[in-house]
Amino acid sequence: MEATQKHMIQEGSSMFYHQPSSVKQMDLSVQTFDSYCTLESSSGTKSHPCLNNKNNSSSTTSFSSNESPISQANNNNLSRFNNHSPDDNNNSPLSGSSATNNNETELSLMLKDLETAMMEPDLDNSFNHQGGFGQQHRVVSTAMYRSMEMISRGDLKGVLYECAKAVENYDLEMTDWLISQLQQMVSVSGEPVQRLGAYMLEGLVARLASSGSSIYKALRCKDPTGPELLTYMHILYEACPYFKFGYESANGAIAEAVKNESFVHIIDFQISQGGQWVSLIRALGARPGGPPKVRITGIDDPRSSFARQGGLELVGQRLGKLAEMCGVPFEFHGAALCCTEVEIEKLGVRNGEALAVNFPLVLHHMPDESVTVENHRDRLLRLVKRLSPNVVTLVEQEANTNTAPFLPRFVETMNHYLAVFESIDVKLARDHKERINVEQHCLAREVVNLIACEGVEREERHEPLGKWRSRFHMAGFKPYPLSSYVNATIKGLLESYSEKYTLEERDGALYLGWKNQPLITSCAWR
Repeated sequence: MEATQKHMIQEGSSMFYHQPSSVKQMDLSVQTFDSYCTLESSSGTKSHPCLNNKNNSSSTTSFSSNESPISQANNNNLSRFNNHSPDDNNNSPLSGSSATNNNETELSLMLKDLETAMMEPDLDNSFNHQGGFGQQHRVVSTAMYRSMEMISRGDLKGVLYECAKAVENYDLEMTDWLISQLQQMVSVSGEPVQRLGAYMLEGLVARLASSGSSIYKALRCKDPTGPELLTYMHILYEACPYFKFGYESANGAIAEAVKNESFVHIIDFQISQGGQWVSLIRALGARPGGPPKVRITGIDDPRSSFARQGGLELVGQRLGKLAEMCGVPFEFHGAALCCTEVEIEKLGVRNGEALAVNFPLVLHHMPDESVTVENHRDRLLRLVKRLSPNVVTLVEQEANTNTAPFLPRFVETMNHYLAVFESIDVKLARDHKERINVEQHCLAREVVNLIACEGVEREERHEPLGKWRSRFHMAGFKPYPLSSYVNATIKGLLESYSEKYTLEERDGALYLGWKNQPLITSCAWR
């Protein structure tokens, strides 16, 4: 999650979907979309200053915190968008309030009509004489009837799934109707499932409009400033233990592996602000017998410099000042590289140093054999193995979204991120003025990328720990079990958050979960 947040939010704070010139493989007039979808903050009733596009004459629609972040479409086939503005949270079917009498009457009549049509004894015979259309009509009617039942009882997850199925089947009429209903059920300021639903709906609209082929292209809007991003990340860092869990478990494994070494070289494949190393530098400074000489090579995407409030040299300066205060001899080397560009000669490895390599929620961004013949995911592991490191730490989201087909991936995304959104509610109140910004900048783009994009366009490609184990074994690594001290530290950390967080040790790895949903895993290799 953190690497995703580091990487994804550093590209921009809002989502803009550019209208493709044509949408292949589907004979739908969705390709004539002339609007963009945006995710706005609670305080923002103004749209971001986007670049104008001659193919898109309509202005970007912005939404307040009570509205679904779905832009009104001008397409004739999606004209219902203009007839169904999102209700506020009090009118949401999930909030316990009833819909208007007109809506209830309309829904009731539609259900009765469908029941009558589905019970008609001669329905199949009459339509089967017309080339089997009756069977298709029955399927569509059944799906709509099932969806209306879900809507009537406020089953937002079920309706989202039905909408995903309609999108996958290019069923424009069904999709159009479901989206118009979902717009009234989601809210970026509502319950966790409503907030997540707003961003999942955004992803479905983007997928339908552009088939995932033009997301994150063509347009760049004004990025949030460095201090704003730091604030969002800091709020999430303090509200949820996911980052601290990853930091402390990895640091514990590194400290154990280099406890008797005089020269330590750490290669961090996602340095970001360098915050992970604060506690380790302090611990090494207090080490009995004196601290080692520490050298950190910090790798980070060059596009993310604004999120660091400058270049990597500023990260080195901050860590250098801390090391000086702790009496730790320190050296920093910044490498502004995409991980796919990393080669051994760029890492500056020296003889006589104990080497620790850190992969903090970053490897799932690497394309593998399912995306490209280069398979950077496995290439990077083999490259690191050639360095003979003392320890390699891995922290990743426990989810299966890499090669999963669209619908299973949609369900996996919904279950995983719903647990995350629920956990946020423990520390951030609904009226917290920055909560919507935190969720939009740090989580929403991940969700939309998972749903809307395919192929090289999809950067979010999580794998469960079992798959990572196979990759590390194939690269020649052996497990390096985490110490009992690390486990005890993490348990103490979780006590300050919520009893609903779970920690499980299994086969030398740690699983951090929310209730019964595993979310993050941490393990070490050598």
